[in-house]
Amino acid sequence: MRTSTGKTEDDPIDSVDEPAPAAPAPRSAGVAVLTRLIVVFVVLAVAGGGVWLVTRASTPEASPTTTEIPALQVKAADVRPGSVVPAGGAVVAGGADPQTPPQAQSRSATGSATLSQWAGQVAAASGVPARALTAYGNAELAMRANQPNCKISWATLAGIGRIESNHGQYAGAVLGADGRPSKPIIGVPLDGSSGVQAIGDTDGGRYDGDAGVDRAVGPMQFIPSTWRKWASDGNGDGLGDPQQIDDAALAAARYLCAGGRDMQSPSGWWAGILSYNNSTEYAQKVFGLADGYAKAAQSVRKQG
Repeated sequence: MRTSTGKTEDDPIDSVDEPAPAAPAPRSAGVAVLTRLIVVFVVLAVAGGGVWLVTRASTPEASPTTTEIPALQVKAADVRPGSVVPAGGAVVAGGADPQTPPQAQSRSATGSATLSQWAGQVAAASGVPARALTAYGNAELAMRANQPNCKISWATLAGIGRIESNHGQYAGAVLGADGRPSKPIIGVPLDGSSGVQAIGDTDGGRYDGDAGVDRAVGPMQFIPSTWRKWASDGNGDGLGDPQQIDDAALAAARYLCAGGRDMQSPSGWWAGILSYNNSTEYAQKVFGLADGYAKAAQSVRKQG
């Protein structure tokens, strides 16, 4: 996608009639007024500079960090679109509470294993970072509770996360315990250049640091306008942050499940992935990754 929230429209500005010209003021009064205006201008300039610094500090720096989309070294699965779905790989078989944020689940057992324990086991077998698996698994559990007919799999989310940002680790970023990469993941400018879609700015640079054109953001690479529609709070902190992997994974799951889609049917799965990125090669790569991740998790369960 390279694509809940508030409005960003500007308030209309009403026109006003200009007053009739006033009689010239005495020279001394004019000097006093000019002095006051200079003082006001200086104060406003200082205040404006302070606001700019705060905004700049809280806005991601735009940089082409995700030029490898889709990931070039990931092999596309040799499957015909719409013919089959990846292997199944349910999270912990009911061993975690979908209403509990990942941080709390890691501290309290709610079944055969906690979500974090499951993630640790599957990480060793799949090569996916445990923190990222926690986010993907939490998203599956949340959707299982709220949209059970969708049947979205953590493995599919992991396949997308691998291609989009290497699970929040693109360009040397490190995925922290809080679910945020050590540096913002910002995509290339969507300026219509070769191989890139043209999307004008929709967020004023709020999410992507670019007020000229949009860029995809975060571990799941949401376009700002799409994020505003699907923004989600996956870690229970009351906020929706596209750079935070729990939030991004849940938003991606909701996006894929839109319109009552069944992500365990061949037609539903392929339609969902192609809605995320309308490329058959991309979908085949996600398929191969998701299938491999699910089978790795199955091997863990068999060993256990």
